[in-house]
Amino acid sequence: MSATSSVVPVARRAIRALREHRAIDLVIANVENAAAGFGVTRDIAEALLDDGIDVMTSGNHIWDKKETLGYIALEPRLLRPANFPAGAPGRGRFVAGAGSDRAVAVINVMGRVFMTPIDDPFAVAAREIDAVRAEARVIIVDMHAEATSEKAAMGWHLDGRVTAVIGTHTHVQTADERLLPAGTAYITDVGMTGPHDSIIGIEPGAALRRFLTGLPGRFEPATGNPRFQAVIVTADPATGRAKAIERLNLSAEDVEALAAAPARATS
Repeated sequence: MSATSSVVPVARRAIRALREHRAIDLVIANVENAAAGFGVTRDIAEALLDDGIDVMTSGNHIWDKKETLGYIALEPRLLRPANFPAGAPGRGRFVAGAGSDRAVAVINVMGRVFMTPIDDPFAVAAREIDAVRAEARVIIVDMHAEATSEKAAMGWHLDGRVTAVIGTHTHVQTADERLLPAGTAYITDVGMTGPHDSIIGIEPGAALRRFLTGLPGRFEPATGNPRFQAVIVTADPATGRAKAIERLNLSAEDVEALAAAPARATS
């Protein structure tokens, strides 16, 4: 989930309703655009944690706010891509529920095609998996990348080694969710929780002027038609294999209807 401040109420309502209705164990959100499209602040991150997000991933916009440099070193639930070179603050993995039989490891890596050429994400992902294997069988990888081919390559590279490879960055949800042959759930891009009457979250007029004139201009986040986009991955905690992946694309009205519906009884 890439969140912007204009749709925080929709995200908050959706997360709470899904936890209640679908018995969600862990919520992971990519928050690198949460501060009006550019990075994340401490206040926003802590509000998102209060709203029910358990682990926050990121990508190339993680350093947009200077305050993040200090905060990410203190908050282990806010990740930056693990393949940033040595010396970058923060960490690229987190184990939620460490020490329990339902622990979940979250690993964040970033691609290099059409992106900043940082360390090899394929080698780093393998190293990070080895580092968490003793702590968690369920392992989720956020592959933050521009190129579809690079995300797909990561999915196949890690098939059978992790529970899910979830693509982020392009803000456009893809319809290719599937279980790969060895049991890894995959989607090229989870999409954007944000204003969809926009150009990937930006007010259309400003973005159009850039394309039409080639001149720089100030981008402002859009606000119209907020939607909640996500996937639900069902996993076997004993094996770490994914059993299902379900894509969600909910309007504000859909979220309100879900929140108002009676919760299903659980045994």
